Amino acid sequence: MSTSAPPAEGDEYTFERTFTVAEVREFGELSGDQQAIHTEPNEEGELIVQGLLTATLPTKIGGDLSYLARRMDLEFRRPVYTGDRITCEWRTDVVDERDDRYEIEGSVVCTNGDERIVLDGKIDGIVWKD
Repeated sequence: MSTSAPPAEGDEYTFERTFTVAEVREFGELSGDQQAIHTEPNEEGELIVQGLLTATLPTKIGGDLSYLARRMDLEFRRPVYTGDRITCEWRTDVVDERDDRYEIEGSVVCTNGDERIVLDGKIDGIVWKD
């Protein structure tokens, strides 16, 4: 486990990032999601970020925690645009300690620069003990 203390109910983590046009295009090449909304800029020169690229915010936090997701139930509430700062907040809701691991249930909320929810959901997974 990469954290110094065992996971605890109520733990909170935050990660922020801004997606670029180049990142959306690169993810489109990698994923095959080449819809026009991801390849043709709008009047402001923005692209809509792929939902699964937006979902990399909670997975970044999970990676930092050595969290192995078993289930992610995410709802994509509104589009994310390139150039908009997205903040992801993770909260550990339930921790069930086992002999060799912690089974964890958590929740995530991602908001845009206008503080509107763009993605939220529940996650279940494990963190192995050292």
